Amino acid sequence: MEEINYNTYIREVKINKEKIENINEYPFSLPIINDLDKLKMHPKVTFIVGENGSGKSTLLEAIAVSYGFNPEGGTKNFNFSTRSSHSRLYEYITLIKGIKSPKDGFFLRAESMYNLATNIEELDSIIGPGARVIDSYGGISLHNQSHGESFFSVMMNRFLKNGIYILDEPEAALSPSRQMSMLTRINELVKENCQFIISTHSPILMAYPDSKIYEIKDDKIKEVNVEETDHFQITKSFLNNKEKFLNILLDD
Repeated sequence: MEEINYNTYIREVKINKEKIENINEYPFSLPIINDLDKLKMHPKVTFIVGENGSGKSTLLEAIAVSYGFNPEGGTKNFNFSTRSSHSRLYEYITLIKGIKSPKDGFFLRAESMYNLATNIEELDSIIGPGARVIDSYGGISLHNQSHGESFFSVMMNRFLKNGIYILDEPEAALSPSRQMSMLTRINELVKENCQFIISTHSPILMAYPDSKIYEIKDDKIKEVNVEETDHFQITKSFLNNKEKFLNILLDD
């Protein structure tokens, strides 16, 4: 039997299917929601992986919103909304929490990073002189940095110890070398009692050793190791057989 770690901030995610009135309505119509009853979280790092449209970001968003984060990202103190597009799935999940509460937290979404940066600037324009919100993010406007630089700046400056961090496809903003640097940063924070829940396509990030990987495939979700994921196998096959793949893909 797997040992229960009561110090984990989120121990388990449960889907309350009995409360769903219409299973044909999005997002309940997603096959993964029909297959899923509960997911046990790793006390350090949990990855949720799968193809585009598989429901991994929808599930991650529901976990974040259910925990109290703004759907478009940020800390629990952010409440900006540029477009209300998040699903109602968060209303139908229960988070089983540990005995300890995190002292910090952040929901980081690659797709809404611009909106987050804009909101920070708007807040600083209202606050006036004195301490600025952007000071917690490295002191340089996130708009004055590249997408990847701003993303990494948030991780380096705003992510603190004893926190829970939910990341939606962070590799979208990062080069392979920056993804490796992100692994180092994740490891530093894990050693300071942080928990990560990450949706990703990156085999580099999935390689983090002390973690769980849940792969959504064939309308099912199951725990796998990194070498078993489609992302790892396809990337490896392409790199090892580049010419063969290109001949097939580019054949006129």
